[in-house]
Amino acid sequence: MATKHEHSTHLDLMVEHPKQYNVFLLNDDYTSMDFVVDILMKLFRKNVHEAHKIMMEVHQKGRGLCGVYPYEVAETKVYQVSSLARESGFPLKATLEEA
Repeated sequence: MATKHEHSTHLDLMVEHPKQYNVFLLNDDYTSMDFVVDILMKLFRKNVHEAHKIMMEVHQKGRGLCGVYPYEVAETKVYQVSSLARESGFPLKATLEEA
């Protein structure tokens, strides 16, 4: 009778990590700084200090990195930013780029 070990096989699994995408907020002349900070805290789970730092980067450099995510998550974040901004009457936009 065969033992359990004689029938087992060893599989080397190669796990491919999903590509990661940077999500950026883009500066505009109309969205309030407070709204940008709120978005960063609500959607990107930044604390007030991190949110303020990113908001200033958006304001001074034209865009700020909010986070790095797999494609589906990044795409959802971009959509959520647009939706919340539109509901609040702001033109704030987010983009994603492959990391």
